Amino acid sequence: MTDDVLFLSGPQVTRLLDADTAIASQRAAFTALGSGAADLPAKIMHPSRFDDSVVFAYVSRLSADSGAVAKFGSVNPGNAAAGLPTIHAVVSVLDPVTGRLAAVMDGAAVTTLRTAAASAVAVDALATPDSADLAVLGSGTQALAHVRAIARVRDLKTVRLWSPTPRHRARAAETLAELGFSAEAVGSAEEAVSGASLVAACTLSTTPVVHGEWLAPGCTVVSVGSFEPTRREVDTDVLRRSATVVVDDPATAAEHAGPVVDALRTGLLTELVGLGDVLTGRAVARTAPGDIVYYNSVGLGIQDAAASWAVVRAAKGERR
Repeated sequence: MTDDVLFLSGPQVTRLLDADTAIASQRAAFTALGSGAADLPAKIMHPSRFDDSVVFAYVSRLSADSGAVAKFGSVNPGNAAAGLPTIHAVVSVLDPVTGRLAAVMDGAAVTTLRTAAASAVAVDALATPDSADLAVLGSGTQALAHVRAIARVRDLKTVRLWSPTPRHRARAAETLAELGFSAEAVGSAEEAVSGASLVAACTLSTTPVVHGEWLAPGCTVVSVGSFEPTRREVDTDVLRRSATVVVDDPATAAEHAGPVVDALRTGLLTELVGLGDVLTGRAVARTAPGDIVYYNSVGLGIQDAAASWAVVRAAKGERR
C-alpha cells in the first residue's frame, strides 16, 4: 500500500502550497462550511496535566471528491523560547472512494499555511478595501506567515510588529525585510495597534495583548491564538466595541475561544457570525466603514482538509 502513498515533508508542503493556492483552499473550506456542504465533527483540544502543552485532533471532509483528513499534534508554548515552532503535527489523507491512505504530510506546515491563509480570507471579507496599515502581535512563524498572506489581499503600506522579547521582534522585522516587506519593530503593543486599520494577533498569550481602547474606527482585528478557553489575546473592550464578532465556526468558538467564551457567559455577546455565512452572503459583518470588526479563529479540521487536498493535487500534478 505504501507504494501509492505520498509522504510529504514540511519543505515539500510549503513548496507545493503557495500563498494564493492556500488562500483559495481556505475560501473553499469556509464557503463549504457556510453552505452546509462539509463534514465537520467536533475537534479535540486537551491541555496536558504534566506541562503547558495542548494535544489536539481534528477530523473532517470537505467534499465527495476529497476524502477524510485527520490531523494529530500538540501545541508546546515553551518551544518559542528555544526558537522552535510551537506547533507540531502530522496529517493523514484518505482516498475518497476506498478510504485507503493516500498521503501523510507534515502537519505543522499545513497548519501555518492554512491558518494565515484563512486570516487573509477573513481580512478580504471583513476589512475595508483601503485597509493598508497592519499591526502584528507576535514574532514567530504565524506572525510572519500572516504578513505574507494578508499582503496577497490588501496593498499594505505599513507593518508594525511587536512581541515581548526585543531581539525576537527585531529578528522578525529583519526576516520580513529579506522577504521584501518593510516592517518596523516597535516597543509596545499599543504603539503597534494605535492607528492601524488591520490587527493580527498571533500569540499564545493568556492575557490580552490587544486592548479595545487602542483601536481606530474601521479597524479589523484578527486573533488566531485564542484557541482554548484559557487564552485571551484581546480584552473585553475589543468585543464591546465591535459591531460584529465573526468566528470560524460559532459552535466551536463558543466552547474554545477564550474571549468569546467569557463574553457569552457574561451576556456581553448574544450572537456570533460564522465566516462561512459572510462568504455565502447569509450574514453581513460590516455595515459602515467606521465599524470595528473582530474575527476569532480557533482552527477547524475543514481548513486542514481543504489545504491538504490542495497539496495532494499539486503533488500529483508534478508527478504527471
